[in-house]
Amino acid sequence: MLENNLIQIAGVEDAAEADLLRHCGVRYLGFPLRLAVHQEDLTEKEAAAIIQGLEPPTFGVLITYLDTADAITDFGNYLGTRIVQLHGDIDRSELEKLKALQPWLTVIKSLVVGFYPIEDLESMMKELSPFVDAFITDTFDPKTGATGATGKTHDWEVSRRIVESSHCPVILAGGLTPENVRRAILEVKPAGVDAHTGVEDATGRKSREKIERFVSEARLGFRALKG
Repeated sequence: MLENNLIQIAGVEDAAEADLLRHCGVRYLGFPLRLAVHQEDLTEKEAAAIIQGLEPPTFGVLITYLDTADAITDFGNYLGTRIVQLHGDIDRSELEKLKALQPWLTVIKSLVVGFYPIEDLESMMKELSPFVDAFITDTFDPKTGATGATGKTHDWEVSRRIVESSHCPVILAGGLTPENVRRAILEVKPAGVDAHTGVEDATGRKSREKIERFVSEARLGFRALKG
């Protein structure tokens, strides 16, 4: 279900933002829910209504810190999503169970740069690879404890090493903006990119101008990788 050169925008606040993203060419819309740090952007009922109204090739992605197969399955079924992005620690046994319960579910697992040393991230990646469909590298903010939606970049060299050693696609997140996404793609060579705060205006709403520029710059970066 994950396309090559994936572009995801997370933090959808309402149906109007979902429509804006879709019309700007964004096919993966992220809904952070049941979080450990940040406050949710919308209610679970509102998220379910939006996700269930999306039609391929546009998909709603559950972004969550849930860490048991049963909880992830139940919540994903309620929302109607077929893609889940897991940002918390989760045991290999729970991922294995999740794949057994819902083999059609696309599972993305975060690798938080700055929270773990690179050696631990590589070990985690090796251990969990059989039960995930992709990884996403994101940024740890030691001031807030947040492991995503920090608005901060991390050491892209770490993400590049993960891309080079991973058998699964790797999505790059963390402080990406219209100004830096093309360079990030050229340096890291990820399978996809994700933005959240980097395409918002001063009010915290998604900006059409920033989204359009982000999508355009990301596509130029992916096109350059192909030569």
